[in-house]
Amino acid sequence: MDKKTNEKLLIIDGNAIIHRAYHALPPLTNKKGRPTGAAYGFLLAFFKSLNDFKPEYLVSCFDFPAPNFRMEISKDYKANRQKADPELYEQIPLVKKILEALGVKIFEEKGFEADDLIGAVAKKCMGKNSLDKIILSGDHDVLQLVDKNTFACLLKQGIKDSALFDEESVKEKYGIAPSQLVDYKALRGDPSDNISGVKGIGPKTAAMLLQKFQNLENLYEAIEKNTESAGDISKKTKEMLLSQKEQCFKSRILSKIEADTPISFSLEECRRQEEREGEAEALEKFEFFNLAKRLREEKAEEKERKSFKKNLELW
Repeated sequence: MDKKTNEKLLIIDGNAIIHRAYHALPPLTNKKGRPTGAAYGFLLAFFKSLNDFKPEYLVSCFDFPAPNFRMEISKDYKANRQKADPELYEQIPLVKKILEALGVKIFEEKGFEADDLIGAVAKKCMGKNSLDKIILSGDHDVLQLVDKNTFACLLKQGIKDSALFDEESVKEKYGIAPSQLVDYKALRGDPSDNISGVKGIGPKTAAMLLQKFQNLENLYEAIEKNTESAGDISKKTKEMLLSQKEQCFKSRILSKIEADTPISFSLEECRRQEEREGEAEALEKFEFFNLAKRLREEKAEEKERKSFKKNLELW
């Protein structure tokens, strides 16, 4: 990431951060007794990211609250997930209202998940080499979007600790490039999303196969044509791959972030308004008084720094 020259776009995975915050913090309520803990945790992660990255542009993406296209492809997709507490879902509209009050552009689209919208935003910015995109999430699926100008800041435990991934760190973790992670997941599956993959293929074998063959097409062509390059693959592994080929490619469709999601995107509409008035007041309206106080203090400090710098230049 070029901290000196490139502008930055922070893309927030709304649902992922809210879920992480809900489970990381104790229950909190406002004066009316409505839950606010997840929203408070979301804002902690949000403001920390603003301080860490100082982005010029901001967007937040959310799942549309209805079945998505993956559920039409596979009725089993995410079917094994336990339904979240109503107190969590109740806070999603609250977070959206707060983000709107803070001037953050929000994207959600019927039939798609937040990951797809994140991918669509990132794709809309392709070719802008002077713009770095930072995806704030807790979901490793977004690592497939990492490239030379796209980075993933993943929350680890709770909402305070995070790890920033670039192309090299993704390769260090998985042994393959970010662009190969879709095929990796297609091979090994993902129990959390109920994506079967190829039963019997684990993470090490999946990475090894992709290191050698690059993608599923090359892998299956080598096996089916019994080429010399497939000689190192055991008979048992070949049988598993061939017998579950349809399942494997279906798993890839379910795993791939759909970056061609139709959205109306203008980077300039996502520009952060540094001198935006009423941010602290908006936080107070939602009863986040400590955050409002902290925001006022930080703005006062920033104003003082700018004034000091200007005076130095005049000297």
